[in-house]
Amino acid sequence: MEELKTLLNNVEDSYFDFVSAMLHYAEKKETRQKELLQYMHTHPHALSSDIVKFVSLQDDFSEDAAYMKVV
Repeated sequence: MEELKTLLNNVEDSYFDFVSAMLHYAEKKETRQKELLQYMHTHPHALSSDIVKFVSLQDDFSEDAAYMKVV
């Protein structure tokens, strides 16, 4: 996870909430971490918006979405 944190912090337009959100997403499943690392290694000049888009297009992204319960 440290490698991912370092890569995220080194993104050209990185910011705290971006890094925090990506780490939170990746810590849920090892496959998420591996896929995100692979994406970042193959797209070394990706901006935060590119990475957020990549993550949001993952099949399991909606698993973490918070839904409001209507009573």
